[in-house]
Amino acid sequence: MNNDSSSKIATRLRDWIAQAAPGSRLPSTRSLVAEFQASPVTVQKALQALTAQGLIESRPGVGTFVRAVRTARPSDYGWQTAALRSPLAPLPSASTTMRDVANDAIAFHSGYPDRELLPERLVRAALTRAARGEAALSRPPAAGLPELQSWFAHELGASTPAGTTPPNPSDVVVLPGSQSGLSSIFSALAGRGQPLLMESPTYWGAILAAAQAGVRVVPVPTGPDGPDPTELARAFDETGARLFYAQPNYANPTGAQWAAGRGEEVLQVVRDKGAFLVEDDWAHDFGITTNPVPVASRDDSGHVVYLRSLTKSVSPAIRIAAVIARGPARERILADRAAESMYVSGLLQAAALDVVTQPGWQTHLRSLRHQLQSRRDLLVASMREHAPQAHIEHVPKGGLNLWARVPDGTDLERLARDCESDGVIIAAGREWFPAEPAGAFIRLNYSGSNPGAFPQGARVIGRALERANP
Repeated sequence: MNNDSSSKIATRLRDWIAQAAPGSRLPSTRSLVAEFQASPVTVQKALQALTAQGLIESRPGVGTFVRAVRTARPSDYGWQTAALRSPLAPLPSASTTMRDVANDAIAFHSGYPDRELLPERLVRAALTRAARGEAALSRPPAAGLPELQSWFAHELGASTPAGTTPPNPSDVVVLPGSQSGLSSIFSALAGRGQPLLMESPTYWGAILAAAQAGVRVVPVPTGPDGPDPTELARAFDETGARLFYAQPNYANPTGAQWAAGRGEEVLQVVRDKGAFLVEDDWAHDFGITTNPVPVASRDDSGHVVYLRSLTKSVSPAIRIAAVIARGPARERILADRAAESMYVSGLLQAAALDVVTQPGWQTHLRSLRHQLQSRRDLLVASMREHAPQAHIEHVPKGGLNLWARVPDGTDLERLARDCESDGVIIAAGREWFPAEPAGAFIRLNYSGSNPGAFPQGARVIGRALERANP
């Protein structure tokens, strides 16, 4: 008998069940075989389908019965409120950038590059080799595989000018992604209740990490050329802060790269105040028309805590990053990491090292630069043609994102809903501000899937803006 026969039997039994009282016993399998002139296998398939639908239940050795309908009782978790008390600091909600959306949506919201921009062949081969090697079965050192520490130190050292001491591999602590690194840095170097200076706007994950660490965020306005050194110095003086978090190269969300000389100016302020610069170099591999030069390359006195991630450029499945810090700061960060996770998967470390040391890695990065440029230019042109109300002040020289200001007074929640109803997902700019937003902004990721749909996505945004601002 085929599946159609079992479906017919299931339909007949479903009608019978609808008239039966809960707990009623169904006829035996032998009786059903005789009644429907079907094989035992076909009858069993019908009964399995009804069981999967929750209509019947089998009691071994007893029989099959109509399942009683159970009314779901609302769960009461009020006791947890009393047990947990109020949080020390309110935590921001999950970012829009982490949302999963339908495959046919035009997704401008994501924080990750599309799969076709990843070195897939290198990653798959690296994972295969790592699974066959010693790293698959051994515990790595707490600070990371020595070979991977050396790679991170050498990469930063390659941009260190003459007269500045490059970092040593022992200055490197390997991390399970840069997000955990931010949490450790803020906890270990600032501490709960202490002030932390932060560019505004800035990476939403840094705002979240600061809230989790319980530090007090003090926003420092920043623009396409970076923060004003005078304003930064004043913020240090007024707050007594000893930590400044910034993204000098291809900042998320704005795509800004600090102007030439700005890094030296900021570094001098940090030195004068006896403070730290936490440099987040998340987009190091995403240069388009410029190359990133880390501020950390010009510091050898331990004022810069340098964070370098491979997660977005290698693969989101290989969450590997590193922090390079010198002196007691490095020891405090390592101690915090040990308390949090003890060590990072040696398998993932080995795979990441394999990828970035293959000759094909540099070939991939050269190709990636061209792909990002074509995507960026297409989105900029599409927005300027179809959504002129979204003002693009700055075309990024690298990174993954376009930052656009929309008319003041725009209801960003409504704008996002209207766009989504037409199949376009955008990220409202509020979540990138550690305090009140400086205006109404949206962030658009040009490294997502299906760049051919960028013009259509821009048209949807343009129409939504016209409705929101008639």
